[in-house]
Amino acid sequence: MNPTTNTHSKVRQMHDAEPYPNIPIATLPQDNLIDLYLYNLVTSYYLRNRQVISTQGKVILDAGCGTGYKCLNLAFANPGAKIVGVDFSEPSIAIARERLQYHNIADAEFHVLALENLPSLGLQFDYINIDEVLYFLPDPVAGLQAVKTVLRPDGIIRTNFHSSLQRFVYYRAQELFSLLGLTESSPDKAEFDLTRGIMHALKEDVFLKSMIWKPQFQTDDQMLLQNFLNRGDKGWTISQLFSALRDADLEFISMVNWWQWDLTQLFQNFDDLPVDFMIRLAEMSTEEQLHLFELFHPIHRLLDIWCGHPDAAQSSMPVFQWTVEHWQQATVHLHPQFCTPMIRDEMVDAIIQQHTFDLGRYFRMTNEPVTLDSTIAACLLPLVESPQPMLALVQRWQQIQPLHPLTLESITEWEAFDRIKDLLVYLEELGYVLLETGRSG
Repeated sequence: MNPTTNTHSKVRQMHDAEPYPNIPIATLPQDNLIDLYLYNLVTSYYLRNRQVISTQGKVILDAGCGTGYKCLNLAFANPGAKIVGVDFSEPSIAIARERLQYHNIADAEFHVLALENLPSLGLQFDYINIDEVLYFLPDPVAGLQAVKTVLRPDGIIRTNFHSSLQRFVYYRAQELFSLLGLTESSPDKAEFDLTRGIMHALKEDVFLKSMIWKPQFQTDDQMLLQNFLNRGDKGWTISQLFSALRDADLEFISMVNWWQWDLTQLFQNFDDLPVDFMIRLAEMSTEEQLHLFELFHPIHRLLDIWCGHPDAAQSSMPVFQWTVEHWQQATVHLHPQFCTPMIRDEMVDAIIQQHTFDLGRYFRMTNEPVTLDSTIAACLLPLVESPQPMLALVQRWQQIQPLHPLTLESITEWEAFDRIKDLLVYLEELGYVLLETGRSG
């Protein structure tokens, strides 16, 4: 058996023995808004095109779906979409099928299938989730190319790679336990016990133990397997990731957790940096800036990205460049993941009680609180029910706040317009609201 086939076989054995993830079938994803936000096609489509898309009738693939928990996330995040899950592990697929049936997700189907055989499904996909899969493949570029063949022209892929800079100690551990012969076959209780026994016996100040040994590894077999006894796990850098995209003829759209890759947040005072560094930074490509970030601060386990076919992005103007005419023809959307009865009830309560409404408590994209006073919350409340014309929000603000609190003079339409515009620019940058304009150019 050649090394590639052998590695592929070991990874399959590992997931047959320990189907992943081992999340109970009854577990619901609704309370994890950040996951639903990121699994929602609306999020990545807007980042690329500055347009809001409906998920109704879309076809979504979870490639390497494992036990189907991410399929469930995709179903909840994308109402009206068809979910297709594929995995090469038959025990995992059986659990995935049972999971979605348990939660009454009717428009879903599952197949025991390798990535290279995706075209046999005869389907084209609007969104492909290939999450925590590619770094196991002997040839990740070939995997990307296989996935690309079933991606619609305007479709989007989410994929990720383990960071070699962040996980370097785990790769040492995997090499160590491979040297001891603990990754040659599907691990069982004997391998787990031996691994734990070795780690427990090490002195506390031994580098490997002090850096990565955690209490949960003592009891959680799957976590121990994924981090210490993993087969075929490979780490990447940003440079390697972008090289793989070029080889697969795919175009980078964004980091999935883009707000956590902001170079400016790494410095005590960004404006005090040497001028020469600022000039060089401004001249860097997106790839170079992201690579600089990971060299400064390799905290992210995953290099998690959205990508798609080259030149698929719709022509659009950044919001900060909009003219008054753009704003006058703008439509304002609250991101769909915030359009829930629970959030509406909490907004109404804050308005009635005249308390601040903490929009950031559902998930934060900034270290600063994202709080709205009760009058702002009252102005934005209709967005929970449906998108609103920008000018309708301006008129609503004039009704809610008709007078200057100090001078008691009437708030003019232009003053209200500027107040709402500044608020929406801030919330759009953070990803809470989505803005479309009917004006071209």
